[in-house]
Amino acid sequence: MSPLTPPPSTHLDIDRDSVGRDLAALVLTVVELLRQLMERQAIRRIDAGGLTDGQVERIGTTLMLLDQRMAELCDQHGLTPEDLNLDLGPLGTLLPRD
Repeated sequence: MSPLTPPPSTHLDIDRDSVGRDLAALVLTVVELLRQLMERQAIRRIDAGGLTDGQVERIGTTLMLLDQRMAELCDQHGLTPEDLNLDLGPLGTLLPRD
């Protein structure tokens, strides 16, 4: 750095609304990823046939409630399901497209 070059600024200009929305999107993305993984695991267990009818019913109800709650949380934070699907470049998107 030459004596005429000012030092780089250490101050970041942050939009609080944007930071809050982006943090909510990140947290909900992780929750949605875990929800989808749990759903796939539950379907594998159901397909394997090792569950009672009551267990299958509880799993179905729980998965429906989780899906509804995720939709509510997205609405509360002004997000859409597409906002949660991070683009990983050449790898594609984080979440599978339904």
